[in-house]
Amino acid sequence: MRAILCKAWGGPATLSYEETAAPALAPGQVRFTVHGAGINFADTLMIAGKYQEKPPFPFVPGLEAAGIVSELGAGVRELKVGDRILAYMGHGGYAEEAVVPEAHAMRIPAKMDLLTAAGFPVAYGTAQLALAYRAKLRAGETLLVNGASGGVGLTAVEVGKAMGATVIATASSPEKLEVARQHGADHAINYTTEDLRERVKTLTHGKGADVVYDPVGGDAFDAALRSLAWEGRIIVIGFASGRIPSVPANYVLMKSCSVIGVLWGATARRDPALARAGFSELFRMYEQGQLKPFVSRTFPLERAAEALSLMMERKITGKLVLTMGRS
Repeated sequence: MRAILCKAWGGPATLSYEETAAPALAPGQVRFTVHGAGINFADTLMIAGKYQEKPPFPFVPGLEAAGIVSELGAGVRELKVGDRILAYMGHGGYAEEAVVPEAHAMRIPAKMDLLTAAGFPVAYGTAQLALAYRAKLRAGETLLVNGASGGVGLTAVEVGKAMGATVIATASSPEKLEVARQHGADHAINYTTEDLRERVKTLTHGKGADVVYDPVGGDAFDAALRSLAWEGRIIVIGFASGRIPSVPANYVLMKSCSVIGVLWGATARRDPALARAGFSELFRMYEQGQLKPFVSRTFPLERAAEALSLMMERKITGKLVLTMGRS
């Protein structure tokens, strides 16, 4: 099969596109022909050796993919050859074929195309786990989403809105904020030109945000932390800005607030039943038209380095997906 290989830690330019052996199929696993693979910020960290998981070289990056089941390992009970699935994995998505445990793959709704499905698991799975399970967002609360036009933030806007929250989106440009508005944001803040804390205070009539969803880190996190309501919850998703912020313990005390870390991939692999329950809810939202996944650009597999570079430069809105040349 053709695949993207990481043979040494580094940036996207160090990756190679070449012929390699297809992965072996073990009991309890399914093999599928990959139609699309989502691009995630975590992929850029993994190939640089900065992610919490460091696969042995050479490895195929890619945390998520979608395609059609082509072979079943011994003991597989639910999935069948020919099923259209999405899958999440530690790595292995940037290839023409992939194998995953059956528990990490799900049939997709009939109306969902495979390229949409390819970019669905990580971003939507993270948003649902963070908002519903970890932060316990309630209808009528105010949700502040940093980096709200990116693949991770935009899903939180949609999921939060579907859960009945008032959503405040933040981003670095009017164009990005318009994307967030189109996906359900009630209010928008440009954190490069506006005082985020003061705007949140005004929009919430002095109360502050009940929940903050932050995949950005850096200055945006600092401002959002100080925008929390009494007993608010701030969810740490990632650090796309490049700076990992520190949280003053005295502020946590004085606000009686909670700082919640969410690492969806590790949680899903530890507790597949929890992940599957989350996807059932997400598929319900999708089928009811509450979620409208936004794949802004696609790239052929051989241009994976270009797509990853755009991700690192934060020049994108929505989701980037690699394609394998299949219809």
